[in-house]
Amino acid sequence: MIKVLGSAFLLSTNNTSYAMRVLPTGQLEHLYYGQRIEADKEEDLLVLSEKHAFPLGNQIAYDEESSYSLENMRLEYSGYGKGDFREPLVELVFPDHTSTTDFLFDYATYNKEKKPLHTLPSSHGECDHLYIRLKERNHDVDLILDYYIYEEDVITRTTKIINHMKEDLIVERAMSLCLDFEDDQFEFITFNGGWADEMHKHIHNLSSAKIVNASCMGTSSSRAQNFVMLSRFAKEDEGEVYGFNLIYSGNHKEVVEVSSTHKTRIVTGINNEQFSYCLKSEEVFEAPEAIMGYSYAGFNGLSNIFHRFVNEHIIKKEWAYKERPILINSWEAMYFNVNEKRILSLAKEASEMGIELFVLDDGWFKGRADDTRGLGDWEVDRKKLPKGLDHLSRKIHKMGIKFGIWVEPEMTNENSDYYREHPDWVIKIDGQMQSLGRHQYVIDLSKDEVVDDMISRMTALFSSCQIDYVKWDMNRVMSDVFSTCRKGEVFHHYICGLYRMMDTLTSRFPHILFEGCASGGNRFDLGILSYFPQIWASDNTDSWCRFDIQNSYSYGYPQSTFTNHVSGVPNHQTLRVTPLAARFHVAAFGLLGYEVNLLDLSKKEKEDIKQQIIIYKKQRALFQFGNMYRVDMGWMVVDEKRSRAVGMLFKPINELSKKTVVFKCKGLDPLKRYHFYNQKMTFDIKEMGSLINTASPIHIKQGSLSHRVISKFVHLQGEEEDHYASGSLLMNAGVFLKQGFSATGFNEDVRFDPDFFSRLYFIEESAL
Repeated sequence: MIKVLGSAFLLSTNNTSYAMRVLPTGQLEHLYYGQRIEADKEEDLLVLSEKHAFPLGNQIAYDEESSYSLENMRLEYSGYGKGDFREPLVELVFPDHTSTTDFLFDYATYNKEKKPLHTLPSSHGECDHLYIRLKERNHDVDLILDYYIYEEDVITRTTKIINHMKEDLIVERAMSLCLDFEDDQFEFITFNGGWADEMHKHIHNLSSAKIVNASCMGTSSSRAQNFVMLSRFAKEDEGEVYGFNLIYSGNHKEVVEVSSTHKTRIVTGINNEQFSYCLKSEEVFEAPEAIMGYSYAGFNGLSNIFHRFVNEHIIKKEWAYKERPILINSWEAMYFNVNEKRILSLAKEASEMGIELFVLDDGWFKGRADDTRGLGDWEVDRKKLPKGLDHLSRKIHKMGIKFGIWVEPEMTNENSDYYREHPDWVIKIDGQMQSLGRHQYVIDLSKDEVVDDMISRMTALFSSCQIDYVKWDMNRVMSDVFSTCRKGEVFHHYICGLYRMMDTLTSRFPHILFEGCASGGNRFDLGILSYFPQIWASDNTDSWCRFDIQNSYSYGYPQSTFTNHVSGVPNHQTLRVTPLAARFHVAAFGLLGYEVNLLDLSKKEKEDIKQQIIIYKKQRALFQFGNMYRVDMGWMVVDEKRSRAVGMLFKPINELSKKTVVFKCKGLDPLKRYHFYNQKMTFDIKEMGSLINTASPIHIKQGSLSHRVISKFVHLQGEEEDHYASGSLLMNAGVFLKQGFSATGFNEDVRFDPDFFSRLYFIEESAL
């Protein structure tokens, strides 16, 4: 809802409000962002306006009549040159070589239209729209601020620069959002890491500091996630939290700065390093759309807001709530050593176990014996697959499962026909030594002809057989960046070219489930999710690492957007050995897949996986689309009616002194009654080691033949939890779980909980 109250504007969602007004000097003053407020007159909002009699000390007065300096005001827009020395929203260089910007309010309109951006993806769906035009005082340039108000407690912002001058305008910075707060009582929360080490949550206490979260790698990157938060020292279920994200897949920057007067400013948008854009006469530059959310119910409250928004207004409608298949990926089972016999054997085993999709990963195309050759040559290798992809796809579909394929359309190897034919179609500096990643060049998507050509190649491939799924990878970031377009524009033009390619192909093949991937989570952002409904969250499949990675993603992204695989042990990234149950329990909270050689598994392991798949299929809608909550040592997903839920407990280290474990539920109806019970499990007696001799009438040597034989017939019975209680009890007090093993005895009332133990708990509405 939008209220225009004289020179003030009040924007309200279901539970939040955002207010601003036009200052007498023409700037937009930010007034409020937080819990919903009501106002019917401009005078109501003026109580939120700052009161100044004189500028402070050596601060710069905007003009001779002003009682304030822009440096000490909360602003919706800020630039350089008029006394505000904080991070600006825009930075321009005019034809007269000046860079002072003085954008003043011109007019505002509002409607219910959500028009897409022309060059970038954006949110979609029903919303209210406030359009504000600011005009530069000394040059014929407009700054457009668009605010889109969604009922689901999200407000999005876009910034556009329009050059009405006859001469070129140089855009040195074009951020998407500028937001000022009256105090510095915040923690700035970022998610940083690296390859296979994504999404470490970092909490920065603000003081008189400037903190920068940014990527300059050509991708949104695993080093610095687009999604950030400002919290007033909140907890998971209480306290004020602001969330910010960007619908963009390239270089980005989030800066939080505390001013000399203890105000806090956050700006988000395209990273201005290595950025400079020449805007011709009557051209428009569009900055990416920025997302804002606010919750006074802690981090879980904000997460539920962002999860709902992503599913409703970012993911394409045809995929938003469509259940995704359980897949088997060939990579860790075969790597590059693929052939038709091995593929069909693995697919047959997968089908018999209940898996629904076979994905042929890297290694299927011409000359691809290793990662030094073949990229760009998207033709099937007839030595490996003599009858081609169409024959293979038909054979796999006859097994009752779908067929998917891996591609990396943005890359090529020097040892490829593609590169030999088009050496000028890659990003490089001719005449210099090139620094490569994974022996490959980045194809120059800043060139229209390159984008058109790759669209044609991918169209031919996706039309060549029945393909149900595509894993779209990008296994390096950018170096030696140079192209024929203007310096400073390469990174942005590349991303625009990528979006055009993705938009065209997803429109041509709407039935294909596309999954984004960039060395795992190197490009996990709302820009990719605007075209591909899911992303491979990390190349690291170790359950301990994955628990932290997925936990961090859950702060800003719904579990329906990240894919998780159960892999073999020792894990291929960490060499860690974790139980199969733990690997499944962690992977189940999201989009489940397997990346293990099923042919090499034991009979017991195969049977366990069959049971895992049965459980997942029964609870699939909950795992993929339920409201997700972070609980102590685990997660919960709850359906919209709050009648069913699944909880997980995951404890990587067994601490003898901390054996009392209470599972507190979240998201239930306090007035309903529920049945709380666990997944019944059995455990290999070998895991008890020599302790078997405390119960055996004969001595059994650990690892001996007799030890192995006994383990085939005797199993440890896991504990059973079976309780009926109200939602209020389950949430406020929780369930005190059965005693954990503590070296003093073991029976069916003791929880077998070595390192990396995990449990699933099912909570169902009950009349009892």
